[in-house]
Amino acid sequence: MEWVLGFSAIILLIVGLVGQAFELRKIRIDSTQLGSANIFLNKKNFKWYAIIIVGMIIWYIAERM
Repeated sequence: MEWVLGFSAIILLIVGLVGQAFELRKIRIDSTQLGSANIFLNKKNFKWYAIIIVGMIIWYIAERM
């Protein structure tokens, strides 16, 4: 396993998950529809989804090296 890629993937995953959690909290507080299933489809979440996916791809590449 390439350690630099592995650590960078872990950092991206942690940043993505924590960032998404804070973003979901802000959306939930601002939203009038509590408990809505559409909270995950908000446009503000897609940047966090992208960071998480990139972290998962880098982690996969690091494991295969």
